[in-house]
Amino acid sequence: MAKDKNVLKKTDLHASLKKYFGFSEFKGLQEGVVTSLLEGNNTFAIMPTGGGKSLCFQLPALMKEGTAIVVSPLIALMKNQVDAIRGISDEYGIAHVLNSSLTKTEVRQVKQDITDGVTKLLYVAPESLTKEEYIEFLQSVKLSFVAVDEAHCISEWGHDFRPEYRNLRTIVNRLDENIAIIALTATATPKVQEDIIKNLGITDATTFKASFNRPNLFYEVRPKTANVDSDIIRFVKKNTGKSGIIYCLSRKRVEELAQVLQVNGVSAVPYHAGFDAKTRSKYQDMFLMEDVDVVVATIAFGMGIDKPDVRFVIHHDIPKSIESYYQETGRAGRDDGEGHCLAFYAYKDIEKLEKFMSNKPVAEQEIGNALLQEVVAYAETSMSRRKFMLHYFGEEFDDVNGDGADMDDNTRNPKEKQEAKENVIKLIKVVKATHEKFKSKEIVRTLLGKVNALITSHKTDEKPEFGIGSDKDKEYWMALTRQTLVAGLLKKEIEQYGILRVTDKGKAFLKTPESFMMTVDHTYTKEGNDAIVSAAKAGVSDEKLLKQLKDLRKSQADKLGVPPFVVFQDPSLEDMAMKYPISQEELTTIYGVGEGKAKKYGKPFVTFIANYVEENEIIRPDDLVVKSTGANSALKLYIIQNVDRKLPLSDIASAKGIEIPQLIKEMEQIVFSGTKLNLDYWIDEVLDEDQQEEIHDYFLEAETDDLEDAMKEFDGDYEDEELRLYRLKFISEVAN
Repeated sequence: MAKDKNVLKKTDLHASLKKYFGFSEFKGLQEGVVTSLLEGNNTFAIMPTGGGKSLCFQLPALMKEGTAIVVSPLIALMKNQVDAIRGISDEYGIAHVLNSSLTKTEVRQVKQDITDGVTKLLYVAPESLTKEEYIEFLQSVKLSFVAVDEAHCISEWGHDFRPEYRNLRTIVNRLDENIAIIALTATATPKVQEDIIKNLGITDATTFKASFNRPNLFYEVRPKTANVDSDIIRFVKKNTGKSGIIYCLSRKRVEELAQVLQVNGVSAVPYHAGFDAKTRSKYQDMFLMEDVDVVVATIAFGMGIDKPDVRFVIHHDIPKSIESYYQETGRAGRDDGEGHCLAFYAYKDIEKLEKFMSNKPVAEQEIGNALLQEVVAYAETSMSRRKFMLHYFGEEFDDVNGDGADMDDNTRNPKEKQEAKENVIKLIKVVKATHEKFKSKEIVRTLLGKVNALITSHKTDEKPEFGIGSDKDKEYWMALTRQTLVAGLLKKEIEQYGILRVTDKGKAFLKTPESFMMTVDHTYTKEGNDAIVSAAKAGVSDEKLLKQLKDLRKSQADKLGVPPFVVFQDPSLEDMAMKYPISQEELTTIYGVGEGKAKKYGKPFVTFIANYVEENEIIRPDDLVVKSTGANSALKLYIIQNVDRKLPLSDIASAKGIEIPQLIKEMEQIVFSGTKLNLDYWIDEVLDEDQQEEIHDYFLEAETDDLEDAMKEFDGDYEDEELRLYRLKFISEVAN
């Protein structure tokens, strides 16, 4: 009989699903979650974006007696869900929002509907729940359960920490300490999961965890060069007619990039929190209704956006955590169709994010930096990106036979592998010898034999293992540590996040070592324009043409009696070997080539490239010319005019609200493109005659204008800024 009752229950459940939502079947783990909640159990659901989380609490709320309280962090998110529930019911009052945006009359109506038993779902922000009048009212009515949506907001390690989420358990206790709680999140690492369960006091919760694998998404990371706008335009144009989202970190960059896309014939709109609600809503609707293909946005865009056919998500700037990245890329391909997730990465963006964090409290900085290092690891890794990401969320993945195993740039173009058995032994030995008290950074320092306060305080520098890995560099050991973590030989301690421990598998490896093939990581440069990651390394330049262009540059430079870089810098040649310009006009679209430079040096290069294209029957990219919005030209004109007037550089910078390094960067773009700037008046203040002569002779003889080489040559005699400025003077006089 009990069995029949169970069947009946299941039939009831499916009948309600059909009645309220029109679905015949549950998706993924939904049925288990709904059943658990209907039975009055504390429940924890971890389901990726697009997995149907909302239904897990909406259906039980509609089926149970009383009102369910849904705690949600965003007003826009609540509004969307309330509208959706009202759409499936005749009763307008079936769902309500209770937050600061309501008038007194509206609040009265909400309370009346709850008292009358009409309201099944009440959406509240955590702040609203602290109001005494609301608590007193909710104590007087029948509540069915409490749902905590976006539960990762509870954890400082979550990608969207909200301090007000921390007090939820105390508030729930005041309402009814025996009420069932369901916590839901779309992204949570093991550390965050533990925080949620502890903080909500639901250690007895039945946990449902769906796979984080989205096999239809293709993950790719490309080096971010000075040509990133051209790269994005080229990508978007190849996907004309498809919907896409481009994320940028700053509002200014969002607006600039949207403009650049528009003038280059891409239908795009900007979106960020600085626009008023009406404008935001207009742009969002244009994207949803497919009046535009692309939205360029800050992370303010996307929460609650349920557009199923987003075909690509581009990150112009790398995000602050892997959870954010997973959440944002998860907006692609929700209809199970293709989704391309492309991130542009340069280490200097990470340094910028670290700088932003430096004003925050120390504890927050530590967490922020730990999360950032995981992002660096993801971007620079050469192993399967899917395997790396799923490991981060505590999930195993078979990168040979798993679903979507070949859907990332690293598995499509496998990198070189090398035997690392002996070094894995050294690594595990050091973790054991330091009594499993160190994070990766200190373990690597110990291997390299480098001291710091922590290492000396533990007397680690006196151990025989100190320095046993000094034959390799820091990057090698960091890469190997990451790969042993993913292989399960080491693990990160959850309580003291980041502390490395040896697993049973690691101990077994130490007893009977076996082959460990390590993939060699990408090297992304840490400098800005001076060491742009060569396009050739990224596998996009024509290597044969590049070599011939370098030979041509050398012969032209010898003819003119100048160093090769004076004619064209390496990044310019790499760009030529990718875009094949065959006229002077096209040459001005190449990185670092302005009209002056194109006129002075361009003819032999475009003639050579035109012949090469013809001989090799090359089909040139038809989207070569990237039009500029002219937004930057006003600043350049201002700089040129005021340098002519011999205005101090500090005054020029502060008048435009920028720092001196940024001003030098702008001047480099002017000078490297072929325009003369006479900076003698300023350089004479900074460097004496002998110093200028010494640097001049160096650049005259040098094969390259790379600043790192110059710094090494002068061994700390000059500051980076001094060499940069003199290089501007040198190129202005010799090249332009």
